[in-house]
Amino acid sequence: MNDDQFKFSNSVIALPLFFVLVLWVVYWLQIRFDFDFFDNGIYPRTLSGFQGVLFSPFIHSDLNHLYNNSIPLLVLLAALRYFYPKQTFSVVVFGILLSGALTWLIGRNSYHIGASGLIYVLVSFIFFKGIQTRYYRLVALSLSVIVLYGGMIWYVFPEIDNSISWEGHLSGFVVGLALSLLYELPEYKKAVVYEWQKPDFNPEADVFMRQFDEDGNFANLPSPEEDLRVEEKPKTYFVSNYQTNYEITKKKL
Repeated sequence: MNDDQFKFSNSVIALPLFFVLVLWVVYWLQIRFDFDFFDNGIYPRTLSGFQGVLFSPFIHSDLNHLYNNSIPLLVLLAALRYFYPKQTFSVVVFGILLSGALTWLIGRNSYHIGASGLIYVLVSFIFFKGIQTRYYRLVALSLSVIVLYGGMIWYVFPEIDNSISWEGHLSGFVVGLALSLLYELPEYKKAVVYEWQKPDFNPEADVFMRQFDEDGNFANLPSPEEDLRVEEKPKTYFVSNYQTNYEITKKKL
């Protein structure tokens, strides 16, 4: 693995800006033309409320609600696009759909709106995926996410704030974790350099490792050459001058 995997592109900036711009345009339409988009949110366990799985992330109750979701989305979508470019669109799309569907199943009988479910998907995915890769830059990213947004974890529990959709937050967190386990990232795995790094390595068959006991102490075991010593059959040598036979037993060293 080398750092060439991380390449900046215009989409690192364009994607989060475009997504957040859509949220603000929808909110502008809502207040400018007095549209009631709340009915398009998730209403759990009803057929009409299932449409909110797709539409709810783009609907916000007020300007404060929209602002509080916009800043994290700008940061997290940019980080996702830069560090996980191949997984970006699938994480966003499946994150919205799956977290919305789970909210529809477990939510209270009320309209659930806002992009906070997606924010929890992104926080969860970036944190857990970075830890799983064990690559120092992605682990550092995971820790940075925890420093910035670690306090959000409290809002996945009920009774913390009844005015928010903790069900949407919990759904997003669970879906983000599931996606981090689903997507394999072989490009971030360390290259195998030594024999002992291979998954099928057998220390008992390795000449060097056999020199140590189970506690790691040098055991001074017989060398492989000593194990392979073979005793040859007696050979007869003739000395013609004296007409005498000598039997000599030799060992191959």
